[in-house]
Amino acid sequence: MTTNNDVLIKVEGLKKSFGSNEVLKGIDAEIHKGDVMVVIGASGSGKSTFLRCLNLLEEPTDGKIIVDGVDINDKNIDINLHRRKMGMVFQQFNLFPHMTVLKNMILGPVKLLKKSKEEAAKEAMELLERVGLADRANDYPSQLSGGQKQRVAIVRALCMNPEVMLFDEPTSALDPEMVGEVLEVMKRLAKDGMTMVVVTHEMGFAREVGTKVVFVDKGVIVEQAPPQEFFTNPKNERLKEFLSKVF
Repeated sequence: MTTNNDVLIKVEGLKKSFGSNEVLKGIDAEIHKGDVMVVIGASGSGKSTFLRCLNLLEEPTDGKIIVDGVDINDKNIDINLHRRKMGMVFQQFNLFPHMTVLKNMILGPVKLLKKSKEEAAKEAMELLERVGLADRANDYPSQLSGGQKQRVAIVRALCMNPEVMLFDEPTSALDPEMVGEVLEVMKRLAKDGMTMVVVTHEMGFAREVGTKVVFVDKGVIVEQAPPQEFFTNPKNERLKEFLSKVF
């Protein structure tokens, strides 16, 4: 059972407009420690904007995002300090092409966490070992497959010891045969207790790994429930229509 004192992120009245286009129209959500919140919805529904607002990659137009009891939308907050608590994995891998895998991974811990190169490299190699890529540490991103790049992107985020991992459609840019290897890493993270917010079209992952599935439509959360209830007994008509098209 979750309790109020293990709420890691609390979102209240989150709105986001791009010019006259209101993409988020008032999102309320709670993410507890150990949750795997899976966010689904049609393209353009606002789900990626919601995710990007959680670490202020998109600046909210209105509302509160409270992380560890601190409203990070407050202008007096050092957002870079709070961003370190959140690892982010994008559709595109965002690896530095001129750096080896290992150098990509140790850059953040050395520069931001002030770790020694030796300590950062040791931790990075342990993480690469976990995802089966220790033998690729000295390769460059151009030498890796899409699935391998995304696994490196995940462990690079983990090198910063985040409290929560944010995934923005992490498999959508991958060839179908590479999707499984990335989802397997994410499943292991969830099993290890990592708090995760995942925007994805992978319904099997949502059903198997999610602790809570959230359906966003036209900038609002219209339904959220544990996976079993969400998929077998949807209540909202728009969600029923959406699920009928993806299954």
